[in-house]
Amino acid sequence: MSQHNCSKDGPTSQPHLRTLPPPPRDSQERSDSPEICHYEKSFHNRAAAPNYTHCGLFGDPHLRTFTDRFQTCKVQGAWPLIDNNYLNVQVTNTPVLPGSAATATSKLTIIFKNFQECVDQKVYQAEMDELPAAFADGSKNGGDKHGANSLKITEKVSGQHVEIQAKYIGTTIVVRQVGGYLTFAVRMPEEVVNAVEDRDSQGLYLCLRGCPLNQQIDFQAFRAGAEGPGARRLPAASPAPSAPDTFPYETAVAKCKEKLPVEDLYYQACVFDLLTTGDVNFTLAAYYALEDVKMLHSNKDKLHLYERTREPPGRAAAAGLPPGPWPLLGSLLLLSLFPVLLEAA
Repeated sequence: MSQHNCSKDGPTSQPHLRTLPPPPRDSQERSDSPEICHYEKSFHNRAAAPNYTHCGLFGDPHLRTFTDRFQTCKVQGAWPLIDNNYLNVQVTNTPVLPGSAATATSKLTIIFKNFQECVDQKVYQAEMDELPAAFADGSKNGGDKHGANSLKITEKVSGQHVEIQAKYIGTTIVVRQVGGYLTFAVRMPEEVVNAVEDRDSQGLYLCLRGCPLNQQIDFQAFRAGAEGPGARRLPAASPAPSAPDTFPYETAVAKCKEKLPVEDLYYQACVFDLLTTGDVNFTLAAYYALEDVKMLHSNKDKLHLYERTREPPGRAAAAGLPPGPWPLLGSLLLLSLFPVLLEAA
């Protein structure tokens, strides 16, 4: 929109069915690719090595931000996941069941912007039952520029798993189709994450800012309504109504335990999704999301998160840490002072 001076207001054209053109001839591998087109190599003149971050979106949908906040959101419709100087990522989430707040990602669009002598602008689009192994123009690399092979797309499993390497910005993107829906995971240097010209316009950049509070689902309230013997459906006030044919709580727990033995937030997300959708494929979505974290996250101590977060960044919970010991210490202090208080009385 910025390149073509488009108005932010006014009508937009209806989407058309997309047909891929015949693939152009990809540029040949070049051993003399410019150093600027290899992010890690260009760092040898800098004082510190790049610090990598991770963002992921999967399931109902569950969002793990670049700052390791973990949220369950509604975010129905089109939302920007990433929006910086190098690329844009937008997802479209649609309701899993009529009348339910449960949504899942049905479309993903990634725009790699034109970058110096490295790559031409490239667009990747995936939809339900359509996970292409090429960009929208049929190519599998960055075009005709000298560093074209610093952007490559590779099909790992046909129709199920695609990986995009953007070496010129040190970024790896994993897109999967699990069941009828898409998952997204990215590994990106902090420098690239924060490369935005107008930070005020980044308010809806989900991977950086998280979901708006009015789009977040209170997982604790949901779990309290779902746990317990015979608990199958949630109270009427629940923010995420159950599907007619969802799993009983005990069954959902058992199915998620098979794939996710550690009771972290990925396990909890799995249980949540089975209770709200009844679709067993969401078990695999949570499993693969955790596998992508293991592959992409630079801090192996943060693979598992345990504290669901709704607080702003900077709080203990936002870092995925368990609550501090202060309430317990306060209680012990009161108990120790109790005899003195009685004597004074």
